[in-house]
Amino acid sequence: MSVIYANKNNFEELKALEKPILIDFFASWCGPCRMVSPIIDEIADERDDVAVLKVNVDDEPELAGAYGVYSIPTLVFLKNGEVVSKSSGYKPKAQILSMLEG
Repeated sequence: MSVIYANKNNFEELKALEKPILIDFFASWCGPCRMVSPIIDEIADERDDVAVLKVNVDDEPELAGAYGVYSIPTLVFLKNGEVVSKSSGYKPKAQILSMLEG
């Protein structure tokens, strides 16, 4: 499954998906976000059991605020619509994958 770009218009529908969800809160100008982005894309391509969303915090400040995103990149992992784990800053792929196991 590929990355899905989420916004306030489609977020509730996406949040209701039957699978766990990894959300990457990012901004295009953010260096660490650009470092994490290809890793997130890889995970989206490799893992059909997880929906991977990207939310641009500049375009969607309400969504970022709803999840308490104060620095970027921030990764949020949801199961059944509830936050299971949250992590800010650059993380290597292994650490991101370990979030999905929690």
